[in-house]
Amino acid sequence: MGAVVKYVIAGLVRYWLIHTDFWHTLSNRVEIATPLNSWKRLIEGVYLYDQNINPYEGDAFHESPIVLVIFHYLLKHVPYSLPFIFSAMDLLTAYLLYKTSRGFVRIFLNCQEKYLSDVSQESKDMVMTESQLKETSEYVLSVYLFNPYSILNCVGMTTTVLQNMLLAAALCGAAHGYVIISCAFLAFATHQALYPVLLIVPTAMILAEVNKGCNKCSYIKTLLAFVLSWSFVVYISAFIMDGSYNYVYNTYGFILTVPDLKPNIGLFWYFFTEMFEHFRLLFVCAFQINALILYIVPLTLRFKKEPILLVTVLLALSTVFRSYPCVGDVGFYMAFIPMWKHLFTFMQQKFIVACAFIITSALGPTVWHLWIYSGSANANFFFGVTLSFATAQIFLITDLLFAYIKREYTLKNGSSRTIDGKPAKLVLR
Repeated sequence: MGAVVKYVIAGLVRYWLIHTDFWHTLSNRVEIATPLNSWKRLIEGVYLYDQNINPYEGDAFHESPIVLVIFHYLLKHVPYSLPFIFSAMDLLTAYLLYKTSRGFVRIFLNCQEKYLSDVSQESKDMVMTESQLKETSEYVLSVYLFNPYSILNCVGMTTTVLQNMLLAAALCGAAHGYVIISCAFLAFATHQALYPVLLIVPTAMILAEVNKGCNKCSYIKTLLAFVLSWSFVVYISAFIMDGSYNYVYNTYGFILTVPDLKPNIGLFWYFFTEMFEHFRLLFVCAFQINALILYIVPLTLRFKKEPILLVTVLLALSTVFRSYPCVGDVGFYMAFIPMWKHLFTFMQQKFIVACAFIITSALGPTVWHLWIYSGSANANFFFGVTLSFATAQIFLITDLLFAYIKREYTLKNGSSRTIDGKPAKLVLR
Protein backbone atom coordinates (compact mmCIF):
# COMPACT_ATOMS: atom_id res chain seq x y z
CA MET A 1 0.00 0.00 0.00
CA GLY A 2 1.47 3.34 -1.06
CA ALA A 3 2.01 6.13 1.44
CA VAL A 4 -0.53 8.40 -0.28
CA VAL A 5 -3.18 5.66 -0.14
CA LYS A 6 -2.50 5.18 3.57
CA TYR A 7 -2.96 8.89 4.25
CA VAL A 8 -6.17 9.03 2.22
CA ILE A 9 -7.74 5.98 3.87
CA ALA A 10 -6.71 7.04 7.38
CA GLY A 11 -7.96 10.59 6.80
CA LEU A 12 -11.31 9.44 5.41
CA VAL A 13 -11.83 7.04 8.33
CA ARG A 14 -11.22 9.82 10.83
CA TYR A 15 -13.34 12.38 8.98
CA TRP A 16 -16.22 9.94 8.52
CA LEU A 17 -16.26 8.79 12.16
CA ILE A 18 -16.37 12.40 13.37
CA HIS A 19 -19.55 12.89 11.34
CA THR A 20 -21.28 9.72 12.57
CA ASP A 21 -23.90 9.55 15.33
CA PHE A 22 -21.33 7.89 17.60
CA TRP A 23 -19.13 10.99 17.74
CA HIS A 24 -20.85 12.47 20.79
CA THR A 25 -20.51 9.18 22.68
CA LEU A 26 -16.86 8.77 21.74
CA SER A 27 -15.95 12.35 22.64
CA ASN A 28 -17.22 11.77 26.20
CA ARG A 29 -15.66 8.36 26.81
CA VAL A 30 -13.39 8.32 29.89
CA GLU A 31 -10.76 6.39 27.93
CA ILE A 32 -10.57 9.18 25.34
CA ALA A 33 -11.51 12.44 27.09
CA THR A 34 -10.05 13.65 30.38
CA PRO A 35 -10.54 16.90 32.32
CA LEU A 36 -7.43 18.18 30.54
CA ASN A 37 -8.18 17.39 26.89
CA SER A 38 -11.98 17.11 26.71
CA TRP A 39 -13.65 18.76 23.73
CA LYS A 40 -16.69 19.54 25.89
CA ARG A 41 -14.58 21.44 28.42
CA LEU A 42 -12.73 23.23 25.65
CA ILE A 43 -16.03 24.46 24.21
CA GLU A 44 -17.08 25.67 27.66
CA GLY A 45 -13.79 27.51 28.16
CA VAL A 46 -14.07 29.19 24.77
CA TYR A 47 -17.65 30.27 25.52
CA LEU A 48 -16.64 31.82 28.85
CA TYR A 49 -13.71 33.60 27.21
CA ASP A 50 -16.02 34.92 24.49
CA GLN A 51 -18.29 36.33 27.21
CA ASN A 52 -15.31 38.12 28.81
CA ILE A 53 -15.40 35.73 31.77
CA ASN A 54 -12.11 34.29 32.97
CA PRO A 55 -12.40 30.53 32.23
CA TYR A 56 -9.76 29.75 34.87
CA GLU A 57 -11.86 31.09 37.75
CA GLY A 58 -13.91 27.90 37.87
CA ASP A 59 -12.93 24.25 37.68
CA ALA A 60 -14.03 23.43 34.15
CA PHE A 61 -11.17 24.57 31.91
CA HIS A 62 -7.53 23.50 32.25
CA GLU A 63 -5.98 24.03 28.83
CA SER A 64 -3.29 26.64 28.20
CA PRO A 65 -4.35 30.19 27.23
CA ILE A 66 -2.65 29.81 23.83
CA VAL A 67 -4.81 26.79 23.00
CA LEU A 68 -7.81 28.74 24.29
CA VAL A 69 -7.15 31.62 21.88
CA ILE A 70 -6.48 29.31 18.94
CA PHE A 71 -9.75 27.43 19.33
CA HIS A 72 -11.65 30.62 20.13
CA TYR A 73 -10.64 31.89 16.70
CA LEU A 74 -11.43 28.58 14.97
CA LEU A 75 -14.84 28.19 16.59
CA LYS A 76 -15.76 31.77 15.81
CA HIS A 77 -14.62 31.89 12.18
CA VAL A 78 -14.37 28.33 10.79
CA PRO A 79 -16.43 26.04 13.08
CA TYR A 80 -17.51 23.71 10.27
CA SER A 81 -13.93 22.96 9.27
CA LEU A 82 -12.92 21.65 12.70
CA PRO A 83 -13.38 17.95 11.79
CA PHE A 84 -11.11 18.50 8.81
CA ILE A 85 -8.59 20.41 10.95
CA PHE A 86 -8.40 17.63 13.54
CA SER A 87 -8.02 14.98 10.85
CA ALA A 88 -5.33 17.05 9.13
CA MET A 89 -3.43 17.54 12.40
CA ASP A 90 -3.44 13.79 13.02
CA LEU A 91 -2.22 13.06 9.50
CA LEU A 92 0.49 15.69 9.92
CA THR A 93 1.52 13.97 13.16
CA ALA A 94 1.85 10.69 11.26
CA TYR A 95 3.98 12.37 8.59
CA LEU A 96 6.22 14.00 11.22
CA LEU A 97 6.65 10.64 12.95
CA TYR A 98 7.62 9.12 9.61
CA LYS A 99 10.24 11.84 9.07
CA THR A 100 11.38 11.43 12.68
CA SER A 101 11.89 7.70 12.23
CA ARG A 102 13.93 8.35 9.06
CA GLY A 103 16.17 10.67 11.05
CA PHE A 104 16.37 8.13 13.88
CA VAL A 105 17.51 5.48 11.38
CA ARG A 106 20.51 7.62 10.44
CA ILE A 107 21.36 8.15 14.10
CA PHE A 108 21.03 4.42 14.80
CA LEU A 109 23.32 3.55 11.87
CA ASN A 110 25.94 6.05 13.04
CA CYS A 111 25.83 4.70 16.59
CA GLN A 112 26.03 1.13 15.32
CA GLU A 113 29.07 1.96 13.18
CA LYS A 114 30.90 3.38 16.20
CA TYR A 115 30.64 0.12 18.11
CA LEU A 116 30.97 -2.25 15.15
CA SER A 117 34.46 -3.28 16.25
CA ASP A 118 33.05 -4.62 19.53
CA VAL A 119 30.72 -7.05 17.76
CA SER A 120 31.84 -10.67 17.94
CA GLN A 121 32.41 -12.57 14.74
CA GLU A 122 29.62 -14.98 15.60
CA SER A 123 27.08 -12.15 15.84
CA LYS A 124 27.98 -10.25 12.65
CA ASP A 125 24.75 -11.38 11.00
CA MET A 126 22.77 -9.56 13.72
CA VAL A 127 24.09 -6.16 12.65
CA MET A 128 21.24 -4.16 11.11
CA THR A 129 21.57 -2.99 7.52
CA GLU A 130 20.33 0.33 6.17
CA SER A 131 17.58 -1.31 4.08
CA GLN A 132 16.29 -3.25 7.11
CA LEU A 133 16.12 -0.12 9.22
CA LYS A 134 14.55 2.11 6.56
CA GLU A 135 11.52 -0.14 6.20
CA THR A 136 10.72 0.50 9.86
CA SER A 137 9.67 4.05 8.90
CA GLU A 138 6.79 2.60 6.89
CA TYR A 139 5.74 0.54 9.90
CA VAL A 140 5.85 3.62 12.13
CA LEU A 141 3.60 5.46 9.69
CA SER A 142 1.14 2.58 9.41
CA VAL A 143 0.99 1.92 13.15
CA TYR A 144 0.09 5.51 13.93
CA LEU A 145 -2.37 5.95 11.06
CA PHE A 146 -4.32 2.76 11.74
CA ASN A 147 -3.89 2.33 15.48
CA PRO A 148 -7.39 2.31 17.05
CA TYR A 149 -6.09 4.39 19.96
CA SER A 150 -4.88 7.14 17.63
CA ILE A 151 -8.07 7.03 15.56
CA LEU A 152 -10.35 7.27 18.60
CA ASN A 153 -8.27 10.12 20.00
CA CYS A 154 -8.74 12.08 16.77
CA VAL A 155 -12.42 11.21 16.44
CA GLY A 156 -13.01 12.41 20.01
CA MET A 157 -11.48 15.76 18.95
CA THR A 158 -9.37 15.96 22.08
CA THR A 159 -6.58 18.49 22.46
CA THR A 160 -4.21 15.53 22.77
CA VAL A 161 -4.26 15.57 18.97
CA LEU A 162 -2.53 18.95 19.12
CA GLN A 163 -0.15 17.77 21.83
CA ASN A 164 0.87 14.74 19.77
CA MET A 165 1.52 16.97 16.76
CA LEU A 166 3.73 19.26 18.86
CA LEU A 167 5.69 16.31 20.26
CA ALA A 168 6.13 14.82 16.79
CA ALA A 169 7.37 18.19 15.49
CA ALA A 170 9.81 18.50 18.41
CA LEU A 171 11.23 15.01 17.85
CA CYS A 172 11.38 15.55 14.09
CA GLY A 173 13.32 18.77 14.62
CA ALA A 174 15.72 17.00 16.99
CA ALA A 175 16.23 14.09 14.56
CA HIS A 176 17.29 16.57 11.87
CA GLY A 177 19.43 18.76 14.12
CA TYR A 178 17.22 21.86 14.41
CA VAL A 179 17.80 23.05 17.97
CA ILE A 180 15.47 26.07 18.04
CA ILE A 181 12.58 24.32 16.27
CA SER A 182 12.84 21.23 18.46
CA CYS A 183 13.05 23.18 21.73
CA ALA A 184 10.25 25.56 20.74
CA PHE A 185 7.78 22.77 19.96
CA LEU A 186 8.83 20.79 23.02
CA ALA A 187 8.30 23.90 25.18
CA PHE A 188 4.81 24.37 23.72
CA ALA A 189 3.97 20.70 24.37
CA THR A 190 5.32 21.02 27.92
CA HIS A 191 3.27 24.15 28.47
CA GLN A 192 0.18 22.21 27.45
CA ALA A 193 0.70 18.96 29.37
CA LEU A 194 3.83 19.38 31.60
CA TYR A 195 5.03 15.75 31.32
CA PRO A 196 6.81 16.25 27.96
CA VAL A 197 9.48 18.12 29.95
CA LEU A 198 11.03 14.64 30.45
CA LEU A 199 11.99 14.57 26.78
CA ILE A 200 14.45 17.46 27.09
CA VAL A 201 17.17 14.99 28.16
CA PRO A 202 16.97 12.59 25.17
CA THR A 203 16.30 15.56 22.88
CA ALA A 204 19.57 17.16 23.98
CA MET A 205 21.36 13.85 23.43
CA ILE A 206 19.88 13.44 19.95
CA LEU A 207 20.75 17.01 18.94
CA ALA A 208 24.30 16.52 20.19
CA GLU A 209 24.60 13.32 18.19
CA VAL A 210 23.17 14.79 14.99
CA ASN A 211 25.18 18.01 15.19
CA LYS A 212 28.37 16.16 16.21
CA GLY A 213 28.68 18.20 19.36
CA CYS A 214 28.69 15.71 22.21
CA ASN A 215 30.04 18.15 24.76
CA LYS A 216 28.74 20.24 27.63
CA CYS A 217 28.28 23.34 25.44
CA SER A 218 25.89 21.46 23.14
CA TYR A 219 23.75 20.28 26.05
CA ILE A 220 23.75 23.71 27.68
CA LYS A 221 22.73 25.31 24.38
CA THR A 222 19.78 22.93 24.04
CA LEU A 223 18.72 23.40 27.67
CA LEU A 224 18.98 27.18 27.36
CA ALA A 225 16.92 27.19 24.16
CA PHE A 226 14.25 25.07 25.85
CA VAL A 227 14.10 27.24 28.99
CA LEU A 228 13.88 30.44 26.97
CA SER A 229 11.17 28.96 24.72
CA TRP A 230 9.17 27.75 27.70
CA SER A 231 9.52 31.13 29.43
CA PHE A 232 8.36 32.89 26.27
CA VAL A 233 5.30 30.63 25.98
CA VAL A 234 4.44 31.25 29.65
CA TYR A 235 4.81 35.00 29.11
CA ILE A 236 2.59 34.93 26.00
CA SER A 237 -0.05 33.03 27.98
CA ALA A 238 0.08 35.62 30.74
CA PHE A 239 -0.19 38.39 28.13
CA ILE A 240 -3.33 36.73 26.75
CA MET A 241 -4.79 36.70 30.26
CA ASP A 242 -4.14 40.45 30.68
CA GLY A 243 -0.84 40.00 32.48
CA SER A 244 -2.19 37.57 35.09
CA TYR A 245 -0.41 34.32 35.97
CA ASN A 246 -3.42 32.94 37.83
CA TYR A 247 -4.00 30.47 35.01
CA VAL A 248 -0.92 28.53 36.18
CA TYR A 249 -2.82 27.01 39.11
CA ASN A 250 -5.56 25.70 36.81
CA THR A 251 -3.07 24.25 34.32
CA TYR A 252 0.18 23.08 35.92
CA GLY A 253 -1.40 23.09 39.37
CA PHE A 254 -4.31 20.99 38.17
CA ILE A 255 -1.94 18.40 36.66
CA LEU A 256 0.24 18.20 39.76
CA THR A 257 -2.40 18.26 42.53
CA VAL A 258 -4.98 16.01 40.77
CA PRO A 259 -8.16 17.57 42.22
CA ASP A 260 -10.53 16.03 39.65
CA LEU A 261 -10.94 12.31 40.35
CA LYS A 262 -13.10 11.42 37.38
CA PRO A 263 -12.14 7.86 36.31
CA ASN A 264 -9.69 7.44 33.44
CA ILE A 265 -7.21 4.83 32.22
CA GLY A 266 -4.57 6.02 34.71
CA LEU A 267 -3.73 5.06 38.26
CA PHE A 268 -4.25 8.30 40.19
CA TRP A 269 -8.02 8.55 40.41
CA TYR A 270 -8.71 5.35 42.38
CA PHE A 271 -5.90 5.77 44.91
CA PHE A 272 -6.89 9.33 45.75
CA THR A 273 -10.57 8.39 45.97
CA GLU A 274 -9.86 5.69 48.54
CA MET A 275 -7.18 7.28 50.72
CA PHE A 276 -7.61 9.47 53.79
CA GLU A 277 -7.35 13.18 53.03
CA HIS A 278 -4.50 13.82 55.48
CA PHE A 279 -2.30 11.44 53.45
CA ARG A 280 -3.07 13.20 50.16
CA LEU A 281 0.00 15.48 49.99
CA LEU A 282 2.36 12.57 50.70
CA PHE A 283 0.90 10.42 47.94
CA VAL A 284 0.64 13.30 45.47
CA CYS A 285 4.35 13.96 45.91
CA ALA A 286 5.19 10.25 45.66
CA PHE A 287 3.12 9.76 42.50
CA GLN A 288 4.46 12.88 40.77
CA ILE A 289 8.07 12.07 41.68
CA ASN A 290 7.46 8.65 40.15
CA ALA A 291 6.08 10.24 36.97
CA LEU A 292 8.50 13.16 36.54
CA ILE A 293 11.82 12.46 38.27
CA LEU A 294 12.40 8.88 39.37
CA TYR A 295 13.32 7.18 36.08
CA ILE A 296 15.07 9.93 34.13
CA VAL A 297 18.54 9.67 35.75
CA PRO A 298 19.00 5.86 35.90
CA LEU A 299 17.60 5.32 32.41
CA THR A 300 19.75 8.11 30.97
CA LEU A 301 22.89 6.68 32.55
CA ARG A 302 22.15 3.15 31.34
CA PHE A 303 20.98 4.01 27.82
CA LYS A 304 23.11 7.07 27.08
CA LYS A 305 24.25 5.38 23.87
CA GLU A 306 20.65 4.90 22.73
CA PRO A 307 18.78 8.22 23.01
CA ILE A 308 16.10 6.90 20.65
CA LEU A 309 15.29 4.04 23.00
CA LEU A 310 15.29 6.54 25.84
CA VAL A 311 12.69 8.64 24.00
CA THR A 312 10.45 5.60 23.51
CA VAL A 313 10.72 4.47 27.13
CA LEU A 314 10.20 7.92 28.65
CA LEU A 315 7.16 8.53 26.46
CA ALA A 316 5.68 5.23 27.60
CA LEU A 317 6.47 5.75 31.29
CA SER A 318 5.06 9.27 31.31
CA THR A 319 1.88 7.90 29.72
CA VAL A 320 1.47 5.17 32.34
CA PHE A 321 2.17 7.37 35.36
CA ARG A 322 0.74 10.76 34.38
CA SER A 323 -2.25 12.04 36.29
CA TYR A 324 -4.71 12.23 33.38
CA PRO A 325 -3.69 9.81 30.61
CA CYS A 326 -5.81 8.88 27.60
CA VAL A 327 -5.62 6.42 24.72
CA GLY A 328 -4.19 9.15 22.49
CA ASP A 329 -1.02 9.17 24.62
CA VAL A 330 -0.78 5.39 24.32
CA GLY A 331 -1.24 5.49 20.54
CA PHE A 332 1.53 8.06 20.19
CA TYR A 333 4.30 6.13 21.91
CA MET A 334 3.19 2.84 20.36
CA ALA A 335 4.06 4.30 16.95
CA PHE A 336 7.74 4.10 17.98
CA ILE A 337 7.64 0.39 18.85
CA PRO A 338 8.28 -0.74 15.21
CA MET A 339 11.60 1.12 15.40
CA TRP A 340 12.73 -1.77 17.60
CA LYS A 341 11.52 -4.68 15.54
CA HIS A 342 15.09 -6.05 15.54
CA LEU A 343 14.56 -6.63 19.28
CA PHE A 344 11.36 -8.64 18.83
CA THR A 345 13.25 -11.96 18.66
CA PHE A 346 14.67 -11.25 22.12
CA MET A 347 11.33 -10.28 23.65
CA GLN A 348 9.61 -13.01 25.65
CA GLN A 349 6.23 -11.47 26.49
CA LYS A 350 4.96 -10.29 23.10
CA PHE A 351 1.96 -12.62 23.08
CA ILE A 352 1.03 -11.89 26.70
CA VAL A 353 1.28 -8.14 26.18
CA ALA A 354 -0.72 -8.23 22.95
CA CYS A 355 -3.49 -10.30 24.58
CA ALA A 356 -3.53 -7.98 27.61
CA PHE A 357 -3.92 -4.90 25.40
CA ILE A 358 -6.77 -6.47 23.43
CA ILE A 359 -8.62 -7.88 26.45
CA THR A 360 -8.35 -4.74 28.61
CA SER A 361 -9.33 -2.50 25.69
CA ALA A 362 -12.48 -4.58 25.23
CA LEU A 363 -13.23 -4.97 28.94
CA GLY A 364 -12.87 -1.28 29.77
CA PRO A 365 -16.07 -0.06 28.05
CA THR A 366 -17.88 -3.24 29.14
CA VAL A 367 -17.09 -2.84 32.85
CA TRP A 368 -17.81 0.91 32.66
CA HIS A 369 -21.29 0.13 31.33
CA LEU A 370 -21.86 -2.46 34.07
CA TRP A 371 -20.73 0.04 36.72
CA ILE A 372 -22.38 3.28 35.58
CA TYR A 373 -25.47 2.14 33.66
CA SER A 374 -26.36 -1.37 34.83
CA GLY A 375 -25.30 -0.97 38.44
CA SER A 376 -24.06 -4.56 38.54
CA ALA A 377 -20.38 -3.62 39.07
CA ASN A 378 -18.44 -1.01 41.03
CA ALA A 379 -15.30 1.13 40.86
CA ASN A 380 -13.11 -1.86 41.78
CA PHE A 381 -14.04 -3.60 38.55
CA PHE A 382 -13.12 -0.65 36.35
CA PHE A 383 -9.93 0.05 38.27
CA GLY A 384 -8.98 -3.60 37.91
CA VAL A 385 -9.16 -3.20 34.13
CA THR A 386 -7.18 0.07 34.12
CA LEU A 387 -4.59 -1.48 36.43
CA SER A 388 -4.26 -4.44 34.05
CA PHE A 389 -3.92 -2.03 31.14
CA ALA A 390 -1.13 -0.18 32.95
CA THR A 391 0.52 -3.50 33.82
CA ALA A 392 0.46 -4.51 30.14
CA GLN A 393 2.25 -1.28 29.28
CA ILE A 394 4.85 -1.87 32.00
CA PHE A 395 5.39 -5.41 30.67
CA LEU A 396 5.89 -3.96 27.20
CA ILE A 397 8.45 -1.41 28.44
CA THR A 398 10.44 -3.87 30.58
CA ASP A 399 10.39 -6.52 27.87
CA LEU A 400 11.73 -3.99 25.37
CA LEU A 401 14.51 -2.90 27.73
CA PHE A 402 15.50 -6.47 28.59
CA ALA A 403 15.49 -7.36 24.88
CA TYR A 404 17.88 -4.50 24.17
CA ILE A 405 20.22 -5.67 26.94
CA LYS A 406 20.08 -9.28 25.70
CA ARG A 407 20.87 -8.21 22.14
CA GLU A 408 23.70 -5.97 23.36
CA TYR A 409 25.21 -8.89 25.29
CA THR A 410 24.80 -11.27 22.36
CA LEU A 411 26.46 -8.84 19.95
CA LYS A 412 29.55 -8.64 22.17
CA ASN A 413 29.78 -12.26 23.35
CA GLY A 414 28.10 -14.30 20.63
CA SER A 415 25.12 -16.59 20.96
CA SER A 416 26.95 -19.78 21.97
CA ARG A 417 27.15 -20.60 25.65
CA THR A 418 30.07 -22.61 27.01
CA ILE A 419 31.31 -23.53 30.49
CA ASP A 420 34.97 -24.53 30.80
CA GLY A 421 35.14 -24.86 27.04
CA LYS A 422 32.18 -27.24 26.85
CA PRO A 423 28.65 -26.45 25.55
CA ALA A 424 26.44 -25.32 28.40
CA LYS A 425 23.09 -26.95 28.98
CA LEU A 426 20.24 -26.44 31.39
CA VAL A 427 19.32 -29.49 33.45
CA LEU A 428 16.09 -29.57 35.49
CA ARG A 429 16.24 -31.75 38.60
